[in-house]
Amino acid sequence: MYKACVFDLDGTLTDTLDSLTYSVSETMKEIGLSPITKEQCREFVGNGAKVLIEKALLASGDKELSRFDEAFEAYQRIFDANCMYRVKPYPGIVRMLGELKAMGLRLGVLSNKPDRQAVHVVEDIFGKDLFDYVQGQKEGIPRKPDPTALLNIEEHFDALPAETLYIGDSEVDAATGKAAQTDTILVLWGFRTYQQLKDAGAVKLADTTEEILEIIRSRRNEHE
Repeated sequence: MYKACVFDLDGTLTDTLDSLTYSVSETMKEIGLSPITKEQCREFVGNGAKVLIEKALLASGDKELSRFDEAFEAYQRIFDANCMYRVKPYPGIVRMLGELKAMGLRLGVLSNKPDRQAVHVVEDIFGKDLFDYVQGQKEGIPRKPDPTALLNIEEHFDALPAETLYIGDSEVDAATGKAAQTDTILVLWGFRTYQQLKDAGAVKLADTTEEILEIIRSRRNEHE
């Protein structure tokens, strides 16, 4: 039986694509380069802010990444001011989280978004009491798909990998769950296509929040 659920943030719990696209495009414009499109941003996200800026610079013409330090400084400042730009939870998310909480599960968030902004988004959208643990990217802790952070959250919840369900929306999340030997569901409403998730080796895919609830209920019924 699952004791805990840990969620990715961007593309899983919240639709943050507008905020990311806006902040990256404003960064590129500030340093005199071309903005990126929403579809480009969709492909660039998932591996943390530094990789996002590297990919944006390459797409905008800085093939040597010679503007990286300047761009990353600007992005941190711009994104900090705009991380809630048009951000909203996906349909069914709030109800699903409430049901999971009512079942007695511990709820966590693990994101490659910088920790300060990850906490800001979670608390602004869901309040301070719904999630038991929220962690974004921090210095000294390897970013996903390294399993260290996920395993640390499971330890914090006193839950074994076999007692935890990890939910994400990308190939990074698939690799994270596999590395942590933790059951993983990838959602189809996020930043990747069905084929991309299948190519990532995803075993479980969910098209709605109700499908996630059914998987968890079925697991509970098996142990009753």
